[in-house]
Amino acid sequence: MKPTAITAALGFAAILATGPAFGQAGLLTGGAEDLPPITLSSGKPLAEKPYEIKAGKYYELPIQADGSAELALSGPEFFRNVWINEVVINDIEIRPLGVDSLEFDDEGEATISFIAIRPGRFVLRIPGTTGESQQAIFNVTD
Repeated sequence: MKPTAITAALGFAAILATGPAFGQAGLLTGGAEDLPPITLSSGKPLAEKPYEIKAGKYYELPIQADGSAELALSGPEFFRNVWINEVVINDIEIRPLGVDSLEFDDEGEATISFIAIRPGRFVLRIPGTTGESQQAIFNVTD
């Protein structure tokens, strides 16, 4: 073999040897961390406490509506700083290019699976509200 072919072969072997390192975020290794659900219910808090999550890690977030009111959940900054794998509604998997909000007209559940891609503080809230209990805070760290 020529020296360049040997170098290329060694480089390729090194990449294969470190294979498990690719996909440590959990998406390729199959391990999403389940987060406590966000609950949409008239006059009740969305979340008990802020979510503490890590950038690069794979999560599943259930959003449950009890049907007590037509409620939406909006968070453009949150949705622009996570990579959404899918949104599942009634066993229908949606793989969107982007999301700005979800609205529940009746009782139901949606699950969002995502990877946080940027550290920061991001908020999901009921549009038009200002109360602390009407928001879910996501603190994303490295």
